[in-house]
Amino acid sequence: MNEVVVTLLLIAALFAILASGVWIGLALAGVAWIGMQLFAARPAGDAMAVTIWGAASSWTLTALPLFVWMGEILFRTRLSTDMFRGLAPWMQLLPGRLLHTNVAGCTIFAAVSGSSAATCATIGKMTLPELKRRGYPDDIVIGSLAGAGTLGLLIPPSIIMIVYGVAAEVSIAQLFMAGVLPGVLLASLFSGYLIFWALRHPTLVPPADATLSLAQKVRESRHLIPVLLLIVAVLGSIYAGIATATEAAAVGVVGALVLSAAQGSLNWQTFRDSLLGGTRLYCMIALILAGAAFLTLSMGYIGLPRHLAEWIATLGLSQWQLLLALALFYIVLGCFLDGISMVVLTIGVVMPTVVKAGIDPLWFGIFVVLVVEMAQITPPVGFNLFVLQGMTGREIGWIARVTLPFFFCMAAAIVLVTLFPSIITALPKLLVRA
Repeated sequence: MNEVVVTLLLIAALFAILASGVWIGLALAGVAWIGMQLFAARPAGDAMAVTIWGAASSWTLTALPLFVWMGEILFRTRLSTDMFRGLAPWMQLLPGRLLHTNVAGCTIFAAVSGSSAATCATIGKMTLPELKRRGYPDDIVIGSLAGAGTLGLLIPPSIIMIVYGVAAEVSIAQLFMAGVLPGVLLASLFSGYLIFWALRHPTLVPPADATLSLAQKVRESRHLIPVLLLIVAVLGSIYAGIATATEAAAVGVVGALVLSAAQGSLNWQTFRDSLLGGTRLYCMIALILAGAAFLTLSMGYIGLPRHLAEWIATLGLSQWQLLLALALFYIVLGCFLDGISMVVLTIGVVMPTVVKAGIDPLWFGIFVVLVVEMAQITPPVGFNLFVLQGMTGREIGWIARVTLPFFFCMAAAIVLVTLFPSIITALPKLLVRA
C-alpha cells in the first residue's frame, strides 16, 4: 500500500482515538498496534511487550521523576514564595516595574523545575495575587506569565531535554549546557517587550513602591539564597563532571528537602503531597513515552521514517527551508498534542532527515524545545493556557490572545538561534574541551 495512504490512515486513527477521550499514551500504543497488525510482518503483541518494557526500564529516564518531584517540593513549600520577596525590590527601576518579576521568577524557578506547567503554576501562585493587588492590568500580567512559564522547558534542568536526549541519543549534559544562553536570550526578549509595553502605556503601570536603599535591597535578596544554592548544587554537579544528570536529579531532591526542612516549611502533608503529585505527573509522562516508543518501532517496521526522509530529500529543501517546514509542523502539531508527546512521537521519524540535511542534532534539540515552547501557548491544547485558565477563571481564547506578543518573541528567538547557531553550541563546546 502507498506510504502516503498508510500515513494518512494512521494519523486519522490517532486523532479518532484521541477524540474519543483515550489517554495519549494508550492512543499512541493503539495506533502502533494497528500499524504493526495491518502493515508489518512481526507479531504486534510481542513487539509491544519488549518495547514498552525497554522504554519503562531506561536508566537515563530515572532523572525524569526526580526532577518532577523536586519541582513539586518547591511548589508546595515556602522556597517558591521567598523568591518574590527577593526579586521585587530590584524590579522597581525598570519600565514595567514588578511585571518583570514574572520573567525573572520563571527564569530562576525554571533552573530548578524542568517543567513548564510547574513553573507557570508556581510563579503564578506568587505573582498573580500580588500584582493584581497593586493594580497591574490583567492582560499583560497573565500574558507575560504564560510566555515566561515556557522557560521551564528551555532552561536546564529540563524534562523535555531529557526526553529528547534519550530519543535522539544526544548527551543530556550537553543539551542542558546548550539551553542556557537561549534561555537567557528568550528571557531578555520577554523583558524587552515588557519595557516596550510600559513605555507605550505609562499610565497603566502603577507607581513604584517605597524606594529601598541598596543595603535594604541586598537584605531582601537573602530570600533568593536557598533557591540559588539548589541551582548551583544541581547544575554545578553536572557541569563539573561530579554527577550524571540522574545523580544530579537526586542531589536536587535531597537539596530541596533539606532546604525546605531548614526553613520549617516541610511537614508530612507537604512531603506526601509532593511525592504523590510527582508520581502522578511522571506516570502520565511514562505512559506517553512507552506508547511513543512502541509507535516509533511500528513506524520503523512499516518503513515510514525512511520513506519520509527519502521524500523530503527529493524536495531539494535547503537547511533553512527544512527548518521552516519543521517549525510550522511542530506549531500545528502543538495545537493538538502536549510537548512531550510531540517530541517522542516525531523524533524517530524526523531525526534521519535532520541528520541527512547536515543539521547538528544538539542544535536541533534546542530548536525543537523552542518550537515546543511556542506550542505550550497555542490553543486548543496549550498546557500553560490550561494552567492559567484554572488559576484565573479566564477563557482559553482570551488568555491565548494576551499571550500572542510573547509567542512572537519566541519566533524572534528561533530566528536568532538559526542565524547565529553559536548561541546554542558555544557552551557545549566549552564543556567538551574541559
